[in-house]
Amino acid sequence: MTTQSGTTEAKASSGFDEITILWISEGMSCDGDTVSLTAAGQPSIEDVVLGLIPGLPKVNLVNKVLSPSLGGEDFLAPYRAAARGELEPFILVIEGSVPNQNIIEGDGYWTSFGNDPETGRPQTLNHWIDQLAPKAWAVVAAGTCATFGGIHAMAGNPTGCMGLADYLGWEFRARSGLPVVNVPGCPIQPENFMETLVWVLQHAAGSAPPPPLDHMLRPQWLFGKTVHEGCDRAAYYEQGDFSKDYNSPKCQVKVGCWGPVVNCNVPKRGWMAGIGGCPNVGGICIGCTMPSFPDAFMPFMDEPPGGTLSSMVIRPYGAVIRRLRGLTNDMVNHEPRWRHNKRRLTSGYDPHWRA
Repeated sequence: MTTQSGTTEAKASSGFDEITILWISEGMSCDGDTVSLTAAGQPSIEDVVLGLIPGLPKVNLVNKVLSPSLGGEDFLAPYRAAARGELEPFILVIEGSVPNQNIIEGDGYWTSFGNDPETGRPQTLNHWIDQLAPKAWAVVAAGTCATFGGIHAMAGNPTGCMGLADYLGWEFRARSGLPVVNVPGCPIQPENFMETLVWVLQHAAGSAPPPPLDHMLRPQWLFGKTVHEGCDRAAYYEQGDFSKDYNSPKCQVKVGCWGPVVNCNVPKRGWMAGIGGCPNVGGICIGCTMPSFPDAFMPFMDEPPGGTLSSMVIRPYGAVIRRLRGLTNDMVNHEPRWRHNKRRLTSGYDPHWRA
């Protein structure tokens, strides 16, 4: 969609009828977020692009994995138009962490997206972010690499990788007034991302307020609770009943799960069609949605530092509670005595009836 430059802010008050999504996955990444996106079903990316979601503007999606284009300059055309200010409005989605180009001596680069038409030299991801982010109606970081740096930003990495908000500045605001919208996950949980994207699109259409974000710019309604609070193994923790290996259905804190302190809704939401999700299928939580991932959670599979203390505190309480609940469970596993097949009708609700 092409409009005259400078009309974006004025049109936003009444909402847009059409908007483009420019998705760049040339950050330091594995393209896993795009692959995960294809598994979304509530809604699917196809539903959004085909205009099947009421109230959304017409969406033109440009993504290398999902594009029918043969690539090359044909694929890059909308990006170049946006950089020239000839494509408005658009949402910029970045997948993958942003390397520090400033630490390179000489003419090298960490990652590139297309070549300069005049010189033929590779154009870095940093170049495209610098050109597009200030012109974008909204900027969305897809996955933990793009939000907080992820694996590529761990201690000792040679690239100086960082999240998109680190690169642009946490005070950055897109033309809509929105900060960078962070949707972490390694990779993104499909519905989490689509739900956030749909909210941003509804906001663009003028039919919804800005999405509420927490202090790390994550959607509050998705990342406001911990893994533990939604985990179907949490009751075992309360009872002080812990797994000793990965074949047990019990709480996995002792075998390396960080669920009690990690903000993520995967146990409740599942992974695809409500099925799966790390603890639900026997996997421990390694904190992949968190800003301090992976450094703070390594070595994986080791018991978290607080696991020993919390289990020591909860075990005596849990043992008593398990015993009391066992007694009550035995009691309620018997039918009331007043249920019988005799000639006289009686009821347990009659205060004067005696067996």
